[in-house]
Amino acid sequence: MTAADEQQLILRVKEGSHEAFRILVERYMKHAYNVAYGFVSDHDDAEDIAQESFVRAYQSIGSFRGEAGFGTWLYRIVTNLSLNRVRQKKQIAAREVHDAEESLLKRGDGLELHEVSELKMHIERTLHELPTLQRAAVILRHINGLSTKQVSSILQCSEGTVKTHLYRGLKKMKIKMKYLKDE
Repeated sequence: MTAADEQQLILRVKEGSHEAFRILVERYMKHAYNVAYGFVSDHDDAEDIAQESFVRAYQSIGSFRGEAGFGTWLYRIVTNLSLNRVRQKKQIAAREVHDAEESLLKRGDGLELHEVSELKMHIERTLHELPTLQRAAVILRHINGLSTKQVSSILQCSEGTVKTHLYRGLKKMKIKMKYLKDE
């Protein structure tokens, strides 16, 4: 598609043509998804961001001046939404870690803050010692909170295979962390 053809499509979209916008979406959807995935490294989030980017582009197409190509303009929208999602995820993760630490301290187990940090470090180390698929299954299912079906889609294997990786991974982690109970 030439730049002139693209400009004609944009003019038609500004006039209210849904068909013209559909053509732009079809042309740029994969690009938008790939850009988003590069930031968030999560298929569901990347799809959400790509879709939201097109919604925002459609809503503000009237302000599109055409100084840059539509792809460049859309890329900026995708980038901004992706950065916002990354910030949100970091804030949520930090809150969850803080809440977990608070919970451990409030339980009255006698764990000090440095002991909580050591526990977290040991869990992370144990997690990273797992084989790749087991580690991915445990992280996606238990840390990111995805369903078994979502994990199977991401890992491109059956739900039964995901359950096997989860079982084996958690079993290995339990064995490696057994010493904590003994102390």
